[in-house]
Formats: sequence, C-alpha cells, structure tokens
Amino acid sequence: MLAQERYQIILEYLGSEGTATVARLSELLGASEATVRRDLSALAKEGRLKKVFGGAASAPQMGLFEEHVSSREAVMFREKDLIAAYAATMIQDGDFVYIDSGTTTARMIPHLTNRRATYITNGVAHAYRLLREGFTVYLIGGRLRPETEAVVGTEAIRSLLKYNFTKAFMGTNGITVDEGFSTPDVDEAGVKSAAIERSFVSFVLADHTKFNRAFPVTFARVNACCVLTDRLPKGKLNESTIIKEVQA
Repeated sequence: MLAQERYQIILEYLGSEGTATVARLSELLGASEATVRRDLSALAKEGRLKKVFGGAASAPQMGLFEEHVSSREAVMFREKDLIAAYAATMIQDGDFVYIDSGTTTARMIPHLTNRRATYITNGVAHAYRLLREGFTVYLIGGRLRPETEAVVGTEAIRSLLKYNFTKAFMGTNGITVDEGFSTPDVDEAGVKSAAIERSFVSFVLADHTKFNRAFPVTFARVNACCVLTDRLPKGKLNESTIIKEVQA
C-alpha cells in the first residue's frame, strides 16, 4: 500500500473515531508499527493530526470565514430542526430566555409553545418571527452585522448586562476541547460571552459537523455550556462537558 493511501485511511479513521492507537492502525493498515509511527510523524508535521502517547488524535479543522446566514439555512436542516425542537421543550413558565442569532437557534421558533416566558434575542429575524407568533420579545440594541443579521458590538454587550437570564440557547461555529466554543468574529464572540455570563444555564445547539472545528475567537470554554446535538462526538469532548444526543 502506498504512503498516501495509508495517510487517507488514517485520517478517515481519526475523523470517525477521534483517536487511534498505533496497534489499532497497524492492524487496520496491515503495516508494521514502525511504519505507522513514521506515517503519524509525517501527518503531524503537516498539521493533519496530533500525536499523542501511543497513537494519534484528530486535529481540529481551522475555519476563518463565515458564509451569509441565507446560504446556511438549508444546510443540515433536519438535524438542526431536531435539536431545536428538543430545545424548545425546555422552556418553562416564567423563564427569561436568551436566544442567540443563528440558523439552528432560528429553528426553535416554530416549535415554541410557551407564551408565559419572555424572550430576548440579538437576531433581527428571530425577533420579527417571535413577535409575529405572539411572544413577548426584546431585541437588544447595537451594530447590525450583515453576515449573520445579528446585533453585535459594545452597545449590544451593554444591553445584555442588565439582564439575568434563566436559560440561554446559543449557536456556535466550532467546538473543540482546547479551543472551546468558537466563532470567526470578535464582536459576535463578545455578545455570546456576555449572554452566557448573564445566564443561569446555557445550552449550545450544534449539529455534529461543528465538532472538532475551531475558529479564531473563543467565546466560552467547553465546560461552560451544555451541548444539544444530533450525534455524540467521540473522544475527549464527551468527558469535558455535558452533551445530550437528541433522538428523532
């Protein structure tokens, strides 16, 4: 088997399992452990995996850019809707709820039934939909970011500081053990951080494609929020925070 073929098999296995021992890869490839170690060293130098004692772990995929919200609405739609529907059932009478901007949190709105809760958001489209459905809603003030149609910036953070949320439902671009919850934009990260700090409990709504991805700005450590997802990740993430796999 050629080296490039071995590399591909190693990376695909790590992408699925998160970690692998040298012995397991040797068995999988039908190659000696010495060959596997050389392959791991070569891939580690390229930043395609992390070498750990006795084996390797998948390396986070680094993202830099964010597509406009309209281009992301249909991506992983079923998974997002499943997660959001479950999240909506967690809202109780009297809750003071923060709903973050984002395509997954947006899917909560069609499933909301509790009109004895109050909703606060930085998503302009979210606020309009909540209002149209007859909910009590507050939209925080600040600069409107075009890519996500979210209110961000210093004024937005200042608006959040007067609130004490019972629950916050957050979106994220990436989740890793080391980088935590991350996003591409500094201003948007600041608003997310403030909302989490002002909430009694925070939930991050994330389909499985968000795991093992990192973006330039961390807005919360991985143990700061509970994660609601459609498929549990493998590896250390399960040991680092509470992750709920939502079943259909």
